[in-house]
Amino acid sequence: MTPYRLNRLFHPRSGRALDVAVDHGFFGERSFITGIEDMRAVVRTLVDAGPDAVQLTVGQARHLQAIPGKDKPALVLRTDVANVYNSPLDSRLFSHHVTNAIEEAVRLDAVAVCANLMQLPGHPEVREANIRSIMELRAEAGRYGMPLMIEPLVMQDNDTAGGGYLVDGDIEKIVTLVRQAVELGADLIKADPSDDLRDYHRVVEVAGDVPVLVRGGGRVDDRTLLERTVAVLDAGARGIVYGRNVIQHPDPAGITRALLAVLHDGAGVDEALDSIAEVAA
Repeated sequence: MTPYRLNRLFHPRSGRALDVAVDHGFFGERSFITGIEDMRAVVRTLVDAGPDAVQLTVGQARHLQAIPGKDKPALVLRTDVANVYNSPLDSRLFSHHVTNAIEEAVRLDAVAVCANLMQLPGHPEVREANIRSIMELRAEAGRYGMPLMIEPLVMQDNDTAGGGYLVDGDIEKIVTLVRQAVELGADLIKADPSDDLRDYHRVVEVAGDVPVLVRGGGRVDDRTLLERTVAVLDAGARGIVYGRNVIQHPDPAGITRALLAVLHDGAGVDEALDSIAEVAA
């Protein structure tokens, strides 16, 4: 664990973090960039909303880091690209990490880098490519003191699920892939939510002393999102990584404020919902 950069990711009072992921354009899927076409404006909106971190790619990180001042969100840098989200899938699947990704992260003043560990049924070659990338990134990350966030992503079969960004919430599969990420040297885990959140403590337990941040997945209503957030925090998660549930929300600042209240102030769901209504009014 490299603590110094993580001091800028986790809130000093709560020890938790909200990372807003806006790295979707990296994956070459048209539907993923709906609502985030103007990245300069998206980043400005997020900076004003004030999450703990924003997750961006090497080509878009400049929009965050060019903003002056020390109070802007920290940067989490996405380091790998794959073609696993379109439907139908391409005839040949790939996953590659950015050349010199850790040096790029240092130059961009990132607090962590993020890489996938994907389990896609029928395509073990993608998982193999992810593992090779993680091992290379782990070696360089240790040299430069850069925390490595691994994203164990248990995916549904693309054909039967209708394609796209669909996760398999089977707790047994999630626990197994999270443990493999820990064994590969993760400093942070960005994990799927399980179908039954009452079981989510098992994910935290298998991660041991590696902090778990929970992915948001597809767009849901505000109450569902906040209830899920409270549930995973109660299970021991150290934070959340939400994308479309923030950037595609009609009031990104309001939902960010509500999530931060839950994370850092211990607000309940109803209290957080009221704050969204007040902001939106």
